[in-house]
Amino acid sequence: MTTAMPRPAAPPLASPAPTPFVRTARPDEALALAVLSRPFVRSGALRERPLSLYAAHAADFLVLEASEGTLDGCVGLRAYPGDAGEGDERAGVVYNFCVAAHRQGSGAGAGLLRAVLATAHARSLDALYTATTGGAGLFLRYGFTQTTARHAPRSWVDSLDPRRNAQVLVRRR
Repeated sequence: MTTAMPRPAAPPLASPAPTPFVRTARPDEALALAVLSRPFVRSGALRERPLSLYAAHAADFLVLEASEGTLDGCVGLRAYPGDAGEGDERAGVVYNFCVAAHRQGSGAGAGLLRAVLATAHARSLDALYTATTGGAGLFLRYGFTQTTARHAPRSWVDSLDPRRNAQVLVRRR
């Protein structure tokens, strides 16, 4: 006769960690947006923006909210209908894109970019522009291509600092 040894009870399944979600920022989160952006401003990757800009344009920002309520990433999207360099194109500009250091490499940036693309589509924007001093790899993977600033919205182009030597990218619908 063989006697089977009793198996230890399986440990209970761990509940999955709540996943962060992307939503529109609120005006009362201006300070959190500025704090999240600060390391990128210090490194030269982002331009410094006053707290008042974050408060006044909070609706431009999509944020990645962690389960405990902190902001782990943000990206601005401003529409410039009819202000494009050529024709009556409805253009938008992606700006102030940053992800907290502890979330980089986790897909958080890609999630924010997908949310921006969906928002731009819902707003019927024909083209999205951005300027980056970085490698632009994420943007290129999502269909952005290099372009010149002359096709972008005039008021945005006028705000670019030529000393930053940023590359301008576009993604058309």
